[in-house]
Amino acid sequence: MKLSAKARYAVRILLDLAMYQGQGPVRTSDISEHTGVSVRFIEQILKPLKKSALVESTRGSSGGYTLSAKPEEITLAAIIRIIEGPLCLTHCCENPAVCHRSPTCRSHRAWVRVTQVLEAELEGISIKDLQDDDILNSIHGCDC
Repeated sequence: MKLSAKARYAVRILLDLAMYQGQGPVRTSDISEHTGVSVRFIEQILKPLKKSALVESTRGSSGGYTLSAKPEEITLAAIIRIIEGPLCLTHCCENPAVCHRSPTCRSHRAWVRVTQVLEAELEGISIKDLQDDDILNSIHGCDC
């Protein structure tokens, strides 16, 4: 299983906004410079983040984006759900009715269990946790 670039970059963008929180709105060109993500892709990523009320925008010459939620309230699980949808390894984890074998399938139970562990771990990591991590130094996310 791999996260999409869009999900990884969403984390990177939100982390960047957290790093500059309290300094006013951050322009997409500045976010691009800080994160290495193109302005065009940043704009695509910010749309669902804005719709979900994690970020807000300010128009005008001194406009840009700011977090509208506290960094400690923004979990990796929430970000991935916004960008990618449900945190399920298989379709039957989200909706067992899609597979007639779900009630007796031994694999189904394993996928549900792994999904629950993954979701719990992602719920336990916030943007604030990443912001406070000394390992990151000035880098706002990985390129993998």
